[in-house]
Amino acid sequence: MGLVEQTANNSEGESEPLLKSKALLLTDRLTEWARPRDLGERAAVAALIQEGDVLARGDVRDLLVVDTGEEASLDWPRFEAQYRTALVLDTSERAFLDLVVAVGFPRLVPLWQVENLGERRLAIVLRALAALAGVDTIAVGTRAW
Repeated sequence: MGLVEQTANNSEGESEPLLKSKALLLTDRLTEWARPRDLGERAAVAALIQEGDVLARGDVRDLLVVDTGEEASLDWPRFEAQYRTALVLDTSERAFLDLVVAVGFPRLVPLWQVENLGERRLAIVLRALAALAGVDTIAVGTRAW
């Protein structure tokens, strides 16, 4: 079932597309696009999808995603060049995007940004870094010290 066929009634009783359905279709297409790409891009796509909040933002998608309707890809160079000035981001969102973009589109990034992530986003970034290294045996989660 395509996006156009999936609708819901709004408060006025009018039918409109379900945004969640569009996001699910987009994530599937991005996962497919990333499959043959290098480890870094696959890890970054997985992190964006797992985190969910920033990819759900229309302004982020407009700047990052190239979507033909049938295929979707990420334009890392365009996004990297513009996101700091074009998007209004809180400290945690900016830190998350700085680190994820560095995984998908390698560049220098200040590692102190991890201080601003919060637990959930830190775990996602750590899993992306492990994937970038080609390691799938490291567990990221709660640990007693």
